[in-house]
Amino acid sequence: MRIDIVQGDITARQVEAIVNAANSSLLGGGGVDGAIHRAAGPELLEACRLLRAAELQHGLAVGAAVATPGFRLQARWVIHTVGPNRHAGQTNPALLASCFTESLRIAEELGVRSLAFPAVGAGVYGWDARKVAQVGFEAVRAYTSRPVEAGVPRVELVEFVLFGDETAEIFRAALDESSGGSGPA
Repeated sequence: MRIDIVQGDITARQVEAIVNAANSSLLGGGGVDGAIHRAAGPELLEACRLLRAAELQHGLAVGAAVATPGFRLQARWVIHTVGPNRHAGQTNPALLASCFTESLRIAEELGVRSLAFPAVGAGVYGWDARKVAQVGFEAVRAYTSRPVEAGVPRVELVEFVLFGDETAEIFRAALDESSGGSGPA
């Protein structure tokens, strides 16, 4: 499995699935969530409304993940996950790690081999980008290193797609530190 750090627009990535840092309503918002909804088109909002009307009547729980089609995106799938909100007292790193783990689990169920994450929990939810990077890298490596049944497709490429220079540099430095200075894993 390879981890890449990319600065850019997650909605334009040529991967099989992108992860949406969603809110529990799944009905769109600001930042990455709003950008994904705009790029995917109104069909994404309708798919999220259908999820809310059926199995997610109370919204998507923090740390959980669910998939919808990508509609007008290059990615075939959008995997929505709700990061913990530090401003609301959700400070347990295990909740943050669950966002990455559950997104990977959903990706593998869908047969996805390439996946792009944003900095889940950073920004408006108050998590420090360095902590998000550390937790994200640890969760991805732990998940992808576990044994699986023969023939089960594995995620082979995980991109962390960051919007700004500063966040991308923080993620690059954290990746370098976590891999013992040898670059991408």
